[in-house]
Amino acid sequence: MSVPDYMQCAEDHQTVLVVVQPMGIVPEDQFFRIYKRIASVSQVSIRDSQRVLFIRYRHHYPPENNEWGDFQTHRKVVGLISVTSCTTTKEWPQTSDRFHGQKEVFGSTLYDSRLLVFGLQGEVAEQQRTDVAFYPSYDDCPDVEKRVEDFVESIFIVLESKRLDRATDKSGDKIQLLCVPFEKKDFVGLDTDSRHYKKRCQGRMRKHVGDLCLQAGMLQDALVHYHMAVELLRSVNDFLWLGAALEGLCSASVIFHYPGARKPGVSSAADAGKRHRPGQCSALTTNGISADTSTEIGRAKNCLSQEDIIEKYKEAISYYGKYKSAGVIELEACIKAVRVLAIQKRAMEASEFLQNAVYINLGQLSEEEKIQRYSVLSELYELIGFHRKSAFFKRVAAMQCVAPTIPEPGWKACYKLLLETLPGYSLSLDPKDFSKGTHRGWAAVQLRLLHELVYASRRMGNPGLSVRHLSFLLQTMLDFLSDQEKKEVTQSLENYTSKCPGGMEVISLPDGLKLPPVPFTKLPIVFSLSPLTVKALKVRIQLNAFRSLCIYTVCCFSFMCVCVCVCVADFQWVQGDVCEVQLMVYNPMPFELRVENMGLLTSGVDFESLPAALSLPAESGLYPVTLVGVPRTAGNITINGYHTSVFGVSSDCLLEGLVGVKSSGCMVEVVPSLPRLQLCTSLPRSAHLSSEDLSTSVSLQLFNGETQQLTITLENIGTETLNTLELTSKNLSTKEKLFGEFLTWDLQDALSHLPLKSGQSVSIPVNISAKLDFSGQENLLHDLNDDGISVTGLPVSSPLRQVLKPRAENKPVGSDASKNEFNHVKTLEAVLTFKYSGGAGQVEGYSRELSLGVRVDVEPSVFFTRVSTLPATSTRQCHLLLDVFNSTEHELTLSAKNNQDLVLHASECQRYTHTHTHGLLLHWRYVTPSLWLIEVSRLSDGIT
Repeated sequence: MSVPDYMQCAEDHQTVLVVVQPMGIVPEDQFFRIYKRIASVSQVSIRDSQRVLFIRYRHHYPPENNEWGDFQTHRKVVGLISVTSCTTTKEWPQTSDRFHGQKEVFGSTLYDSRLLVFGLQGEVAEQQRTDVAFYPSYDDCPDVEKRVEDFVESIFIVLESKRLDRATDKSGDKIQLLCVPFEKKDFVGLDTDSRHYKKRCQGRMRKHVGDLCLQAGMLQDALVHYHMAVELLRSVNDFLWLGAALEGLCSASVIFHYPGARKPGVSSAADAGKRHRPGQCSALTTNGISADTSTEIGRAKNCLSQEDIIEKYKEAISYYGKYKSAGVIELEACIKAVRVLAIQKRAMEASEFLQNAVYINLGQLSEEEKIQRYSVLSELYELIGFHRKSAFFKRVAAMQCVAPTIPEPGWKACYKLLLETLPGYSLSLDPKDFSKGTHRGWAAVQLRLLHELVYASRRMGNPGLSVRHLSFLLQTMLDFLSDQEKKEVTQSLENYTSKCPGGMEVISLPDGLKLPPVPFTKLPIVFSLSPLTVKALKVRIQLNAFRSLCIYTVCCFSFMCVCVCVCVADFQWVQGDVCEVQLMVYNPMPFELRVENMGLLTSGVDFESLPAALSLPAESGLYPVTLVGVPRTAGNITINGYHTSVFGVSSDCLLEGLVGVKSSGCMVEVVPSLPRLQLCTSLPRSAHLSSEDLSTSVSLQLFNGETQQLTITLENIGTETLNTLELTSKNLSTKEKLFGEFLTWDLQDALSHLPLKSGQSVSIPVNISAKLDFSGQENLLHDLNDDGISVTGLPVSSPLRQVLKPRAENKPVGSDASKNEFNHVKTLEAVLTFKYSGGAGQVEGYSRELSLGVRVDVEPSVFFTRVSTLPATSTRQCHLLLDVFNSTEHELTLSAKNNQDLVLHASECQRYTHTHTHGLLLHWRYVTPSLWLIEVSRLSDGIT
């Protein structure tokens, strides 16, 4: 026997074999429709008996296997059902002859046969025949199952008669020696009268009767016969038949211990989807097997225990191994033992049987037989939980489908088998399974398998599948690729996508498997995504705003629907304005990465994404990328991710699938449209103030006491009309003592130009004045003498004479040290805020703010270092003496009313004399060294 039946199981020993074959030209789909209906009659309860006959159907059975029917009766074809199409009466004779020809193939073992004829009507079809059934069509055959049951009962009658005939003890009759095909030539010339020969004949016949009893539903008798056969055959060292008797004993014991167990759903490549196994039976109630516990106890004496079953299987297989021609029997026995061990959940022992099955030599096998053998080994390893071993043999079967010796390689079958190996290697076609936790499985083996999937799909002529699998390889196995492999994979991907670009659609395979899309979330790797507020255009809400930090929303796309946690931004975007989102990305590739068509994925409002293209250097590190878009309607917009096009593959990358991004989305409120102002100044821009978030900033330098005008121009660059405008200022210099207003303006002229339409502008002048206190340099000031006026502003005892007494400890005013002290610079900072509104946003209570930072560096200018008085020639006059110091690096002119000008060079100190009338009472009030206030009162009229 050269063709193994990989579907064999221990329960098959109690079945009778019926072959169902098409005859002539029969549509394949119609034949298998009838075949399934026939196979549904898997067991038949025999009339007037408690026994049940189990039937095993095959639509293809090698005739050479039928020759082993005496060795194991369940291998013998005892029934034949032929299915044919016959439309005219003229075709009937030829059809009948064909049926007789089919019966001759299995004629020596057939118990009965039936012919099902479809399409023939008329006189011939009206004839009543037991072996032929006529039906008008394949759709009009209601009693097929009933005819099959009658057919099975006729088989049972023949089976029972043969059992009784063989089981009857006929003393004195010579017992026939049953042989397997390869033994017939070995027994020629043997002494048939020897005791050894007779025991051999008796042992083999007992084993044969045990098979018939098991098929006829007499389990008790079968166990007895098997035990007797084992004793007889062991005594004469008839190892081949001894193994068969032990296997029969194991099968009967398995049926006893596991009455409800049928063969697991393991199918061969040749019969996949087209073969139906006998149905399950909950309990055996045949002759000798009833619910009576007394009979159960009696039967258990001859039944093997669950442990002994496996030991006897091992013994039987060892005997089969002694015969080269019994390789198929040995292989099938291993498979049966594995299935029993699978029921007993003894995986390690089952793996030993399978390992033995791998090395059984069956001679020259065809490529199809090799594929079937490896496939069944794979399924058996899967049955006992050895998933990786199962995947290995299935992959070997896949490679066998495209072996060089096959004229027409089966790339579709190869691809299908490769897909079935993925779970065994901890692989999934869903990239989401690789974004959680650590990597599972052997990356090197997984890479090899994915490359084979890519190649097989290309040879199938499906470039879309090749692109999908190669994209999956690049996305999930990027960390395990060398630099050279990364270059080779990306080059291959670009070659494939030049013919068939990759996208985000779900690919459906013919067998119903769906390949999910593979977004390139690692090309580039995104570590953060955050929407940006437009710094030049803050939005302020007058109405009550929501304050929740996290909300739940459902984001639906064409390929998935997910529930995510979305964070809410603390700022707003404006309808119709360009909005920005910043990403921090990283290029993990060892070469420049070009990313095209990169834009935002949003939901909630109508959003126009403006795609960008970027080129990232090799292993660039964190690289900022800004994506922009325009919201066209108001509402809440949720940023769900971004889309890219890399190596010809378009990807929609959701934030929930990014390892480096914690949030699953970000929500920003889009307010109704508002006007938009652009600010320009008469001074050049400068760096922003460190403590404020400003639209723009200006800086200038002033001397203490100097005033300069700043002109601010506001232009409406939006589409809405500006209706309201407000201007406020905030002084940031809280440590400096400031005299007077720092910033002053008049807004009336600007307000008169409102409403300001799109494209129009308005100018606002702002005066900047710097009046600071530089009194921190008191060490440079000289006190007056006791008769004079001190710099602290204290009154003197006598106004008629003041004598200056210079202090020796004071430094000379013109020294270098004092010059450096006078060059101290102080800083004033302030913020001008423009608040404006208009359009639909104004109706909803929204406004915008524009802020301008002003920084002024104030340098000291003129210091009055000493003040004193001297009597003049007239008693009604006196001289006011002022020591004036120029602390700047420029030449200054000091002017006073009714006096000549005084010119001071850089860092020069001069005395300035001013003549006063004694009729005036001078009141000196010290403010700063550079600022003295003099109050003058007339004594004659008391007018101040």
